[in-house]
Amino acid sequence: MSLTQGLVNLIRSKPVTQDDLDAAAYFTLDAVANAIGGRSTEPGKKLLAWSKDNSGDAGRRALVMGGLTHILEVDDLHRASVVHPGCIVIPAAFALSKGDGTDFLTAVLHGFEATCRVGMAVGKEHYKIWHSTATCGPFGSAMAGAHLLGLSDEQAVDALGNAGTQSAGLWQFMDTGAMSKHLHAGRGAEAGVVAAQLAELGFTGPPEILEGAQGLFAGACPDPDPDAVLRDPDHRWQVHEASIKPWPSCRHTHPAIDAALELSVQIPNPNMIAGVGVETYQAAMDVCNRPDPQSVYEAKFSLHHTVAAALSDGRVDFDSFEADSRVRLSELRTKIMPAAEEPFVSAYPKDWGTMVEVVLQDATKLRASRQFCKGDPEAPLSLDDLRAKAKMLMALGGHKNPDHLIDATLNMAQQGAVPDLSLF
Repeated sequence: MSLTQGLVNLIRSKPVTQDDLDAAAYFTLDAVANAIGGRSTEPGKKLLAWSKDNSGDAGRRALVMGGLTHILEVDDLHRASVVHPGCIVIPAAFALSKGDGTDFLTAVLHGFEATCRVGMAVGKEHYKIWHSTATCGPFGSAMAGAHLLGLSDEQAVDALGNAGTQSAGLWQFMDTGAMSKHLHAGRGAEAGVVAAQLAELGFTGPPEILEGAQGLFAGACPDPDPDAVLRDPDHRWQVHEASIKPWPSCRHTHPAIDAALELSVQIPNPNMIAGVGVETYQAAMDVCNRPDPQSVYEAKFSLHHTVAAALSDGRVDFDSFEADSRVRLSELRTKIMPAAEEPFVSAYPKDWGTMVEVVLQDATKLRASRQFCKGDPEAPLSLDDLRAKAKMLMALGGHKNPDHLIDATLNMAQQGAVPDLSLF
């Protein structure tokens, strides 16, 4: 039996409880709010302009919503797989849904499970070149589509095979802050939709797309962990292991932000700061070691900038990354020195931990550590927090009736219908 055959069996045999449906609804709300907020951005406007002539089919609709969902850098993340599942799976579910809320949320559970399990199997080295959301995401959008289209197990394996052969997405965009990352999410959503639709027509895919001699692991994963695809089959749904982000920046910066916010209340004036040490894990350094960000996007991927904002302002929000904030915080950034250190290096990706130490001018040392941070399963956002975040994002995107859409989205877990999204 191939890994994708085993994955289909594992997912389709897992029971679904009310708690699982509620969790899927929370993540759906977060994705919807992110997509609406993304409409207000420059890349969002470009995606919407393109979609006017290209939104007639499900795959294209999934592409646009997926791209919009990922733009603001405040969409969900699953730590162990280093994947943003919501921006891939949920747009695919909206594109193929027939309107039943329970069916929709079950598809979301299936999609998160597939994406995250493949993501946990690709290994740490994969992430250095490949954007895991883009490469592992198509498995999730295909699995969600397989449920919504009522595919047989054999057809679902075909869908996963053809989703996996479309697996792509490179980190090179980071050098210039190009918009490709949003395309990664969009194409990941679209790839799974197309793969599921073709499988419904009998279009076959390779069952050993993961472990085969010329499959994903062989081609793009120097240190894969194939057993992770099917490991702990009775573990709770992976949606419960995902995080909902409270701050609009790369998730690798969040434990440092959380720790720095704790310290900020102990610092009467940021001019009192002589130096700041940040101990973290290697992936955070690989992606977020940016001492002098020159754009909003670079600032969102900068440990230096996000820590400076948290220490100086006691908050991190969208304004924290604009040009005036980048200029204002430039001197403090020069005092921030991040480095990859134990125990955080070895604990990753299970734990995304960080320690921040602030040394004041009088030699006083202030220290705060995080093994996890706000928004993680261990410290989840409350429903009130989630609603407030959704309303803020929807207002940013110009949505006129956020309360109605929030209630309708959450009501899917109570057998409500899938809400109509007028995003395009």
